[in-house]
Amino acid sequence: MKTRTILSLAALLSVACSSSEKVVERSASPLPAPASTEKPADETGKFPEKNRVAVRIDDPHILGKGMLPAGNVAVYKNKDVSYQLFLAKAKNPEAAAIMLFDLKNSMGVAKYVPSFGGYYGVDNGAPLFAFQKGSYVVGVTGLLEKDADPIAREFAARVK
Repeated sequence: MKTRTILSLAALLSVACSSSEKVVERSASPLPAPASTEKPADETGKFPEKNRVAVRIDDPHILGKGMLPAGNVAVYKNKDVSYQLFLAKAKNPEAAAIMLFDLKNSMGVAKYVPSFGGYYGVDNGAPLFAFQKGSYVVGVTGLLEKDADPIAREFAARVK
């Protein structure tokens, strides 16, 4: 009787301890989407027309920044001031958030701008203001924060 009870318990334990479920490891944060090999769409219509001189596609990376994909850059000239607006489309909002975070880290010291959920800093000696709008990373280069703010607001309103 003892042998039968011990064998029954052993069989029960072996069934209970074995599992057909596979263990899935999950990373702590999502990885950015791989860069697309497709040329980005012409998004000229999203850029404000006032003072716009040209729109181009920076390929393979906007402003030569490795964390940003190819995308649209518009050049503006207002009196003696030149600046650029850029638009980078990610696969999804999560990938855009990662791109923005990586861009912020590349600026060194960057100030958080809570009204946009974006960052203002200096990149390669030029002022840079960048923020996320859905699946896009949007930015203004070449302007001080107080000057970039109204331009960024107008641009953000055009990006859907």
